[in-house]
Amino acid sequence: MLTVEAGAVTGDLTVHTTWADNEARVAVQYSGASDWFTMSGSPVPCASEEESRDLHDAVVAAVREGNGATVPTLPVPPV
Repeated sequence: MLTVEAGAVTGDLTVHTTWADNEARVAVQYSGASDWFTMSGSPVPCASEEESRDLHDAVVAAVREGNGATVPTLPVPPV
């Protein structure tokens, strides 16, 4: 996966997504470490806390797939 601060990181990672002010921020860390890194593509517009949970699930799936994962774009819900 790609991060802003450290470039590509691999291995056993923890993903954390926070939602505030209509945006989601995604950070990752090596499991058990204290440093967090901003995932490339974060922050992203996010209309609700529920949408941020969906985004978190999509990020976790992207990280598991590997291949230089960045924060995925969720489909825009119909109005």
